[in-house]
Amino acid sequence: MLIKKAIILAAGFGKRLLPLTKENPKPLLEIGGKKLIEYSIDLLRENNITEIIINSHYLHEKISEFITKKYPNISLSYEKTILDTGGGILNAMNFFEQENFYVLNSDTIWTRSYSDDLLKLKEVFKNGNNKAALLLAHKKNSFDKNLSGDFSLDKNNFLNKSSNDYIYTGCQLLNPNIFNLKKEGDIFSMNEIWNDLIAQESLNGCLSSCFFLHATNLEIYNQLIKKKTIDQ
Repeated sequence: MLIKKAIILAAGFGKRLLPLTKENPKPLLEIGGKKLIEYSIDLLRENNITEIIINSHYLHEKISEFITKKYPNISLSYEKTILDTGGGILNAMNFFEQENFYVLNSDTIWTRSYSDDLLKLKEVFKNGNNKAALLLAHKKNSFDKNLSGDFSLDKNNFLNKSSNDYIYTGCQLLNPNIFNLKKEGDIFSMNEIWNDLIAQESLNGCLSSCFFLHATNLEIYNQLIKKKTIDQ
C-alpha cells in the first residue's frame, strides 16, 4: 500500500506558548536549529511522501510566506474561520482525491527515527479496518511528564479509553471515507471521529519506539531549546 499524500496541521493559535506566539505562529518557532514545521516536512519527504498540504489560519501570512519561499511545491489550505482539527482536514479533502493519507501535528519534533513508526502505522492500518490508525507514545517515554495520556491499546491494536497509558503523538493515517457524514465547512475535532470509531471498535493504533518530544507549552518549549542535541 503506497501512501504518498499528507496534511500538516498548522492552523492553531499556540496560546500556551504566549508571548512567543503573539507575532509568530507556533509552527515557525525553532527548536534544535529548525522550525517546528520543518521536522514534519523533512520526515514526510524522507519517506517519499511528497504531496503535502498545510492548513493555516492564525498568522497565516507568515506561514504562507515561509512555505512559498522554501517549499514551493507544498500546497496551502487557508481557513478564514478556524475549523478545528477535523474540520481543517475535511476542508483540504479535495487534495487527497479519495486516497489514504497521513496527518502530522506541527508541534511534535518528528526526528528521522519516526520513519520506522510510519511503516509500522501503515501495517497496522492495512491489517486492521483500513479506517484510521493513530501513533501513540507511552507516558513514561515522553519528555513532558505532565501529559495525562489519551488511550489504551489492546493486543489486537485497537484503541479504547479504558485507561490512559498512551499519549497521541500527533501522527495518524486516515481513510477519507471516515468523513462521509461531515460536510465541508463543519467545525469539529478529530476526537468526534475517533470516538465514533472506538464505539465501532474500528480505531487502530500502534506504539512508537521514539522518545516523545512535543512543544506543549512555554515551560516545555524553554526546556527543549536548552537541549544540547535533538536527534534529527
